[in-house]
Amino acid sequence: MTVTRKPIERRTLLTATTGSAITGTAALLTPATAAAAPVAATGHQRTVPQTLAVTEELDRIAHPLRSTDPDAPTAGLRALGAMVGDARVVGLGEATHGSHEFFTMKHRVFRYLVEEKGFTTFALEASWSAGLLIDAYVQGQGDGTARQLVRRTLAGSPWQRREFADLIDWMRAYNRSHPQRPVHFVGTDLGFPGIGEQPFAEVTGYVRKAAPASLSSVEQLYAGLRSFDDSIGYLSRIPLPERQRNADLAQQALELVTATGRDGDEQYEWAVQHARNIARTFAFASLRTGDGPCVTAAQELRDRAMADNTLWWQRRLGGRVLLSAHNGHVGYRSSDPALHPTTEGVHLRAALGADYVSIGFTFGGGSFLTATDPFTDDWRSTTVPPATLGMNEYLLDRVRPRDYYLDLRQAPPAARAWLDAAHPTYDAGTTFSRDPLPTLALGARYDVLVHLHRVRAAEKL
Repeated sequence: MTVTRKPIERRTLLTATTGSAITGTAALLTPATAAAAPVAATGHQRTVPQTLAVTEELDRIAHPLRSTDPDAPTAGLRALGAMVGDARVVGLGEATHGSHEFFTMKHRVFRYLVEEKGFTTFALEASWSAGLLIDAYVQGQGDGTARQLVRRTLAGSPWQRREFADLIDWMRAYNRSHPQRPVHFVGTDLGFPGIGEQPFAEVTGYVRKAAPASLSSVEQLYAGLRSFDDSIGYLSRIPLPERQRNADLAQQALELVTATGRDGDEQYEWAVQHARNIARTFAFASLRTGDGPCVTAAQELRDRAMADNTLWWQRRLGGRVLLSAHNGHVGYRSSDPALHPTTEGVHLRAALGADYVSIGFTFGGGSFLTATDPFTDDWRSTTVPPATLGMNEYLLDRVRPRDYYLDLRQAPPAARAWLDAAHPTYDAGTTFSRDPLPTLALGARYDVLVHLHRVRAAEKL
């Protein structure tokens, strides 16, 4: 999950979409009304045409998005499929961690990519161990319902929602109909809110068979770590020196496991990957909260781990991956570059080049879920008004009266200049603050953008 923090300086929202103030009639102009709208004051004579040029250029490259419903016809996403091209990994963001339309759109896009573009994996910004349990269910193992599974595996996360239970239901049903080409659900994050028993058991099970002489050492190193099932409680209850000692123990276990085999042995590679995620989770939890450099180090560690896990799954499973995470992870810039300078998207682009494509979401107003603070799972609905003058979404709302998506890489000159400039933007991570909003340059952040005029809060189970 992405945590949104307040920048040091307050930035005003009342700035023009092109950098100069626009008031009165100019604030309401759209391509459809441009010809009839007067240019009154001298100061508007340059600004209004520039603003209209941006909306007109964006309108020319925009494609209508008639529905975010997963059951909507796939024909409306063919232009999006062309934008994705042959990419092996596509990052599909979310401007909030709790909006119904973002979640259902991910379901819709994944269906289309599976059925029309050969994608086989849905990778979520959720814990590694949760992904293992969900994928087992998607492959037809275990009883119960998808809603029961989501309550158990995604508890406390923003994805403990009906929309994700519906996606998992569809994936399990798809696999029943396509046993020769199954789809997978995987988690790319560290062990939050808890690691669970399975990764520890997988590591020790492998060592017991492959390197029994090292078993007692690995078990001893893991003895005090297996209780990590509540990251919030762990950070608040365990003193920093003990957390740092636990991180050292987990790292020693990883090194022992790494020394037991060689690449190419599938069981060995699985064991190392489990041990690596355990070690990285404890390393993340050993860093000081509330300290700027430590927060930056934690963000860097986490985004690197999520990128590595995504790449590992893509190599392991083959096929093509839809990566679902916050905009601040899948894009090339975070909402707070000073604290979070290198995103998962940056790592994936460095590893894959053009085989990685980033798709971001924006929304003009509405409701979503946020937590009361970064260290709680108390998710509540927050409502924001329609975007105001000077915000990215204010201009985007005026490109078309209905939702749409567009390829930012194809933006003409006026639109490109506007996209490359930073403007205040609705961007909600685990927490949200409107005072001030982050300023983001959309063109530097994504390859493709989906804009929704209004959203509502995701549905609780």
